This record gives sequence, structure tokens and C-alpha cells, in this order.
Amino acid sequence: MKQNTTNLKKRIQSGETVYGTWINMGSLVSAEIVGQAGFDWVLIDLEHGVANDNIMFGQLQILSGLPVTSLVRIDEISRPKVQRIMDAGAEGIMFPHVHNSAEAAEAVGMMYYPPVGSRGMAKIVRATGFGTNANNYIDQLQENLVGIVQIETLEALKDVDKIAAAPNVDVLFVGPSDLSLALGVFGQLDHPLYQQAIKDVAAAAKKYNKATGVLMLNVSEHDMYHQLGYRFLACGGDVTFVVKGAAEMVKQLNGHRST
Repeated sequence: MKQNTTNLKKRIQSGETVYGTWINMGSLVSAEIVGQAGFDWVLIDLEHGVANDNIMFGQLQILSGLPVTSLVRIDEISRPKVQRIMDAGAEGIMFPHVHNSAEAAEAVGMMYYPPVGSRGMAKIVRATGFGTNANNYIDQLQENLVGIVQIETLEALKDVDKIAAAPNVDVLFVGPSDLSLALGVFGQLDHPLYQQAIKDVAAAAKKYNKATGVLMLNVSEHDMYHQLGYRFLACGGDVTFVVKGAAEMVKQLNGHRST
């Protein structure tokens, strides 16, 4: 773990609220800007973002010098893909579209070396300081890595209790768009079906002392989730910040346009 950050896993296990955001642009510059903004964690999104593995590697290099925890959302749940993300130095992985507890356990297990998981060993990788810090890295894995499983399908929602109980699953993370779509109430966050779903996720997490998270579409949703016990909260992203900033600047400039 970086010396200039407080252990994110310990913070979420203690019940602290931690705030994060998305990095989607595939840009080293935007990663640096967002990384130094003051968020507790940032997530490089390989599922819907522009970055590939090489860009992700460079973004992790930049973020390692900033006081923020670097996570990655994987785009393909496979051992080789998890291997590359972990070896590059990510401090946790978000796994989307997990359907049941067996898939959850297998996915997060890929982050860890045997006998805990199925990750392959290579000392000369970035995560271990290219071999200079291998022993410490290996010894501290379970103290540092954050395993995040998304609850965004009906199957996952039905099996949420067992997913929460799975070892090394640290956060149950709701995907509001996918989950509301699966429930047949796309975008209707106040709908009783969606409201019951986020309550069920929170209850399962609490039962097994796991954290609950969500990507808020707007900060105005904060209290709704926080009151239910959601403490791993994200909002916005580099794309959102650019879009909103550009639109606001055009609005301001047009206000001075002479007719």
C-alpha cells in the first residue's frame, strides 16, 4: 500500500464513509487531475471507459504518487485479466454482473495467491515494486486489497445474502442503472421495487459486516443511501466533470453574448 494514503479497507471495515469517483476518459491527465482532487478512492473503469490495459497501467503509475486509493472495474472476469490488473498495482477490483455467490467467491479469489485464491505468482511486477517489496506485498494482501462485487442483476439480488457471506468480498456495490433496468423500473430510484432492493442489499451487508456502496447519479441522492447504511459512495467522473464544466462555461459566455 502507498505510504501517503490511509488504508481504505480498514476505513470501510470501521464503518467510515468514503467517497470516490470514476475515471472513464482513458486519459493520464484526467486521472492525475481527479486523483489529486481529494477523493478517498478513484476507479478506473475498463467496463465502460475508454482505457485499455496499457493506459490503465500508466494511470495507476500516476495515481500511485497521489493520496488516493486506486481501484479498477474489470471488463472481463477471468483469471488472466485479474492477474494483469493486480500485477499493475491496483488496490482493489470491482466485479460487474456477478450473478451468484459462487461467481463472487471465484472472482475475488482471483486477486489472491494460493491457498486463499488462484492468482499466479510473479515477483518482478509493478505491484511488488518490481521485486523490491515482494514479501511485504504478499504478507499484507488481505489487509489491503478491496474486493467489490456489484449487485445489478436479479440473480445477484436473490443471492445477495450468500454473496455478502463470501470470503474476501468487502463491498456490495449497487449499479443503479443496471439494477433498476433489471427490475423493470429503469431510472426510477424512488420506485418501491428499487427501494426494497437497496434495502435488501444493505441488510445483507450489515448481517455479514460488509460495506455497501453505490454510484450516485447526483449528490442529492446522498442522504437516501447514507440513511440505509451505504458508506462506500461515488458520484461523477472525469467525463461528467468535463461535460458539466464545458456546458456551464458556454452558458456563462452566452450570457454575455451581444445580440
